[in-house]
Amino acid sequence: MEAEKEFKLRTKRLGLDVIQLVSKFPRSIPAQVITRQIVRSATSVGANYRAACRARSRAEMVSKLQIVLEEADETCYWLELVEELLLVPPETVQPIADESDQLVAMVQASIKTLLGKRE
Repeated sequence: MEAEKEFKLRTKRLGLDVIQLVSKFPRSIPAQVITRQIVRSATSVGANYRAACRARSRAEMVSKLQIVLEEADETCYWLELVEELLLVPPETVQPIADESDQLVAMVQASIKTLLGKRE
């Protein structure tokens, strides 16, 4: 259960970090569009992970973790755009992007383990 608690904290921290990040964006239409999208996907990671922790079956847990994976990967995408558009300095985005990448890898590994597929 300790790993579950740590992962809950990490996924919540991702949402909080992204919310703080977007507050530094310039006031432009592209930045506003990205803000809405990235905040939605980043906060969804933690919310859906909590739902996965409450799953009633292995199949339900896998299904919910797949949503977590999709949202975390989408967050990676938006962070790439933020970096490439230079909405904030790269050193501001990079730690959040690294954490998002790590979360994607961890969720993928969890899904493989639950499905009994090891590589």
